[in-house]
Amino acid sequence: MKIAVVILNWNGTKLLEHFLLSIVKYSLEADIYVADNASTDDSVAFVKANFPTVKIVVNESNFGFAQGYNEALKHIDAEIYALVNSDIEVTENWLKPIVATFENEPKTAIIQPKILDFKRKEYFEYAGAAGGFMDKYGYMFCRGRIFETLEKDHGQYNDNCEIFWASGACFFIRSSIYNEVNGFDADFFAHQEEIDLCWRAFNKGHSIKYNSQSVVYHVGGATLQQGNPKKTFLNFRNSLLMMVKNLPKNQLLPVLFIRLILDGVAGIQFLLQGKFKHLWAILEAHFAFYSLYSKNYEKRNDFQSDNYYKIKSIVYLYFIDKVKVFNNILDTK
Repeated sequence: MKIAVVILNWNGTKLLEHFLLSIVKYSLEADIYVADNASTDDSVAFVKANFPTVKIVVNESNFGFAQGYNEALKHIDAEIYALVNSDIEVTENWLKPIVATFENEPKTAIIQPKILDFKRKEYFEYAGAAGGFMDKYGYMFCRGRIFETLEKDHGQYNDNCEIFWASGACFFIRSSIYNEVNGFDADFFAHQEEIDLCWRAFNKGHSIKYNSQSVVYHVGGATLQQGNPKKTFLNFRNSLLMMVKNLPKNQLLPVLFIRLILDGVAGIQFLLQGKFKHLWAILEAHFAFYSLYSKNYEKRNDFQSDNYYKIKSIVYLYFIDKVKVFNNILDTK
């Protein structure tokens, strides 16, 4: 099974210096590519000088995460794409359990490994942890991470199971499925585009899996820090856009209405915390959402499953019932 490890890069020389070595060392069975988003630093020269076996695809502009991958993958021939952030450290044999799953499970379209925190290696990492889920109102959570609460890894998620979304930090997908769903939505630019892709694949009946036998470590926030207002804007806007595209038609307006109210509550919380830039980011996200509603409604496919959420409200469970650990969610059902 031909696999291509593809690392999207923009002005990331320092990250490539630190993390590319582990990928080259532990990915002998794969072709390795750096997809460069028109960097203005010496990223490309660094890779050519220090990693001659790594292939380079240069995009014409900084297209962001979504279109950046879409453009680069047009030039890469493989059965499996392993889309890897430039701040990921991989481990020995990280590819073998992934390839074995794809070979043994033809219906599995997308896989995520166990993602641990590079800075605190005994803890799960924010972006994906042990696989992602969504509540009825489009709020994301993970096995191993609910909002800002990160669990320590003590083997509680050492399994292989079906999930709703896989993290874009380390994202394995069959190239045939990537092409079937037309890749990432370039209008997202960055953040949550992988969740939108997973949701579209889910609506087409494809399976998304988590595999704990493959382990990677993620720095996180290397491109946009978690507290960056731009990240707040993209997360709130893109979450609303993917709901327009993927929610069942009979639930679209009622669910969106409640979601907009909950976003308003989040905005009030930012106001009370004195985080005015984040409050403004939410307002900007909503205005952008209104302007893009019609365009994204036209992207809807013929079928949207109503079985997309695991629980009704992770917001209520976390902030009201004080449920902080994923496995405790099961006790509330």
